[in-house]
Amino acid sequence: MAANRSQGMPQAIATVWSRGGIAGFYQGLIPWAWIEASTKGAVLLFAASEIEKVSIGNGINPAVAGLLGGMGGGICQAYATMGFCTTMKTVEITRHKQAATGVKPMSTWAVFGDIYRREGIRGINKGVNAVALRQCTNWGSRMGFARLAENMIRSARGKKEGESLSALDKIASSTIGGALATWNQPIEVVRVEMQSAAKNASADRPAKLTVFNTLQYIYRNNGIRGLYRGVTPRIGLGVWQTVCMVSFADYVKAWVNKK
Repeated sequence: MAANRSQGMPQAIATVWSRGGIAGFYQGLIPWAWIEASTKGAVLLFAASEIEKVSIGNGINPAVAGLLGGMGGGICQAYATMGFCTTMKTVEITRHKQAATGVKPMSTWAVFGDIYRREGIRGINKGVNAVALRQCTNWGSRMGFARLAENMIRSARGKKEGESLSALDKIASSTIGGALATWNQPIEVVRVEMQSAAKNASADRPAKLTVFNTLQYIYRNNGIRGLYRGVTPRIGLGVWQTVCMVSFADYVKAWVNKK
């Protein structure tokens, strides 16, 4: 939806379905999503936990510490592995795959090799600064809002700062954090546009895309609604990821600390 901003949810679902049925919803899974998923969580947990721990140790409010941890972890994610993985996932989802004049569509590895030959490391990391900005604001907001929600729930239940919450309370706080963090959807739309391999771009699309001229291009053609296209499914994604990487991760870290 971020790449095809004229489409609503029903149209977007139909378009994805037309690209292979159920398999269409898993485009870019192998190997790019596998590489990304197996590395970004580890990078985020390690970097964010260390930053959050040091921040709290220096007397910083837990909500602010969560914000700083999420921002730092998100930036590390982007430049470590997410740049090229996200680029290739977006290329797979948006590129034309229909056989033209009997020519079989290129495999994902062939597309990767072609981009690398033509544009080098910059090509396969196209839009990485937008990814870093997205991940910085993503996880800073998710963790910051989640920790803030935890503090509010503690106050409502009459608990002191630092006292543990029930699993449902932690899931509720992560749900709030994940949903509120989608305020940065315009950054995600910009990122998708920069990495898109779609061939139906308008004539006024900048030849050399940057975060700012892409933002201007989208706003000029689609207005504020275009910058928030696709926010509904992203709320669901944000809630799920925050529950996993904040609430569940807290239990994992507590278990590791006991060992």
